Amino acid sequence: MSIITIQRKVLEKNDEIARRNRTLFEQHGILALNLVSSPGAGKTSIVERTLERLGNDLHIGVVEGDVQTDFDAQRVARYQVPVIQIVTNGGCHLEARLVQEALSQMDLRGLDVLIIENVGNLVCPANYDLGEAMKVVVLSTTEGDDKPLKYPNMFRNASVLVINKIDLIPYLDCNLATLKSNALRINPHLEVFETSCTTNAGIADWCGWLKEKGTRRS
Repeated sequence: MSIITIQRKVLEKNDEIARRNRTLFEQHGILALNLVSSPGAGKTSIVERTLERLGNDLHIGVVEGDVQTDFDAQRVARYQVPVIQIVTNGGCHLEARLVQEALSQMDLRGLDVLIIENVGNLVCPANYDLGEAMKVVVLSTTEGDDKPLKYPNMFRNASVLVINKIDLIPYLDCNLATLKSNALRINPHLEVFETSCTTNAGIADWCGWLKEKGTRRS
């Protein structure tokens, strides 16, 4: 019982800070996305393709979350966008407080979109609000078509599903229709995009949707 109480207090504190983050985003007219996935699903590659296509249309900032290293932040920085690295030193997810600290180091004026790339994990990030407008879950075809059924809470809390690495479908035991059906069974309201960062398939659709959402708030 004490463990449940402690967890509730931690989440309540997190939610309080998340509300402050959300208010800050709203004051600046920023669309904040919490990008979540398992390790290796291609979150950073999705960010890179997004910056390549939308860099001249939207002002985008990026917060990178990783257990160790700033490798992903270095990749993103090549696109000349504001980027802050959060190293959790073993922590399996970002918390609102860490995002709040990162925001204090970033000039939010003029930003249209903020992409918060969470630590690779489909469990803990589902429960932690960072102040984002929506969670975007990236799922690669290499993970199998049953992943939504194994991690329903993440898909239930997400607004968007990006099915990545569709170019590998011919070589995998993964049925794309089954994957989508399983995800929509958990959350019928998911906006679904099918992408490949290798061939650029579906990237235009994803970026078109993001451009519309980000521009509306400007």
